[in-house]
Amino acid sequence: MKLPTPSHSTRLSREGILLLLGLGFGWGLNWPIMKYLISDIPPLSFRGFCLFFGGIGILILARCSNQPIKIPKGFLTKTVIVCLLNIVAWNVMATYGLLLLPSGRAALLGYTMPIWTVLLSVWVLHERFSWRIAIALCLGMAGILVLMSESLLNWFNSPLSASLLIGAALMIIAAWCWAIGSVLMKRWQIPLNSVALTGWLLLLASIPILISAYIVDGIPQHFPSSLRVWGMIYNVFIAFMFCYWAWVKLVSLVPVSVSSLSSLITPLIGVIAGIFLLGEQPGLMEWGAAALILSAVAVINLRTGQDPTPREQKSI
Repeated sequence: MKLPTPSHSTRLSREGILLLLGLGFGWGLNWPIMKYLISDIPPLSFRGFCLFFGGIGILILARCSNQPIKIPKGFLTKTVIVCLLNIVAWNVMATYGLLLLPSGRAALLGYTMPIWTVLLSVWVLHERFSWRIAIALCLGMAGILVLMSESLLNWFNSPLSASLLIGAALMIIAAWCWAIGSVLMKRWQIPLNSVALTGWLLLLASIPILISAYIVDGIPQHFPSSLRVWGMIYNVFIAFMFCYWAWVKLVSLVPVSVSSLSSLITPLIGVIAGIFLLGEQPGLMEWGAAALILSAVAVINLRTGQDPTPREQKSI
């Protein structure tokens, strides 16, 4: 099967915008859902279960669609490295960080990932750091800070406990690992269709996490409630199968600086989800943050004449 040539467009196409919206809603809604689930289900068991069944499900879909699922010769090591950084490290550290921190603080630290991704893409991929990217980066991070300002102020005004420090460190390391994995995935251009590649990333990631879950959490002692079962189903089919595929596809379509900055819509959806799921009322800060984040996404995808030709990338 001939794979499509990766696009070098510096803005999202119509397909990319649809993927971004699906990704934003899927992962944004999952923040309150995940916080609810890990209050009763051990974090490693939760992540391992979702990764395993999500990976198996995607590979079955790829096979039923007559798409090749074999990892190309010479790319297994690179696939494992991307898996360890972008899936294993992010899922384990972000989950435990969320367990130790209020969700607002965890999201604030986790969504510093676009900063690290943009800086790494300029250094490793030699992507052009334009004024448009700089403006979008400032607008997006300003929106995140406004969204989380109350939580951030409370954090600084109260003494930091050991658990908060550990949680903060985990979220920052998770953001770095996500950024490095995304940049390497873009640089190596693993010649496998996005569906099969996503399936392998999730399935391979489930192996060390499930082994760790057995050692740390042991065998589950009780069956989750029906509401938590629905939350697990949502995670398997939406947060893992669909959203991870959408992310892998976005990385293949545009420079990682564009895909990462565009993903800032996710915490905005998370706040909106809190309004409907938790009965929160939006205020001036929420609407201001929404304007900033949407402006960042618009700026990074704004057509401004001919797209610059990306510099030639050297292979690792």
